[in-house]
Amino acid sequence: MLRLLASRRALAVAAVAVGVHEAHEKLPIYPTPEAEVILVETPSELEKQIAVARRAVTGTYLDARSRVQEVVSRWIGVEQAVESRVKSLVAPDEPLTPGVLYVGVATLTGSVLARNRLFWRLTLPPTLFLLSLNHFLPKTSHNVSQYLGSLEEAHFPALAEKHEIAKAHSAMTWERVKDATRNSRETVSDSVAALLGKIEGASGLKLRETLGVKGREQVRAVEGKAIEAVHAVEKEVEAAKVVVEEKGQEVKEATQKKVDEVKRLV
Repeated sequence: MLRLLASRRALAVAAVAVGVHEAHEKLPIYPTPEAEVILVETPSELEKQIAVARRAVTGTYLDARSRVQEVVSRWIGVEQAVESRVKSLVAPDEPLTPGVLYVGVATLTGSVLARNRLFWRLTLPPTLFLLSLNHFLPKTSHNVSQYLGSLEEAHFPALAEKHEIAKAHSAMTWERVKDATRNSRETVSDSVAALLGKIEGASGLKLRETLGVKGREQVRAVEGKAIEAVHAVEKEVEAAKVVVEEKGQEVKEATQKKVDEVKRLV
């Protein structure tokens, strides 16, 4: 009996083992997924050095490019500032084309005339340049002088003060020269008028009226008459203003009366 049970158990175990083996060897119905293969990239030492060098070169290039762009931007700003300054200095109602040509011709003429002497070669062309610029382009010359004066006052105030003093002395000297010239001219005119008067007295000819020579007394008489005429005109203008004001006041009063009458009627 025991042997029979043992044999049955052995058969059962063998059957289970065979079933398990068949279950392991049996293929699945659906395809099994393939196993993922992960590759880990490990760069070599040479590749690491090349990457470091490339990053350094790229950084240097970007830095140099930004600096070049900054310099270009500054240069463009300087060009725009210079252009705006030149436009502000040039007078819009003065044509530059003939004026600049005349100034250049005058300056070159000074160089040609003073080519044999060093002192005149250094002084004559700038002098002719300034004189011709002031003559042919007076407004532009004035604007340039004002701009240079502002720069001088901003950066060199002591030198600007000395220049102002020199300008004042030059203006005073010029006025004195003009007064002396005027007085000399008047003296000569008086002398000529007196001489012609003597000749008229001796010969009876009206030389002063014929030549149009007037003495100082006649000039003063004409000036006095002109001043009297101006005063008379001013008096007439004042009288006309008074009359106009009176008429305006009368018109205002009449208008106010009409308005009051209309209000009463309403």
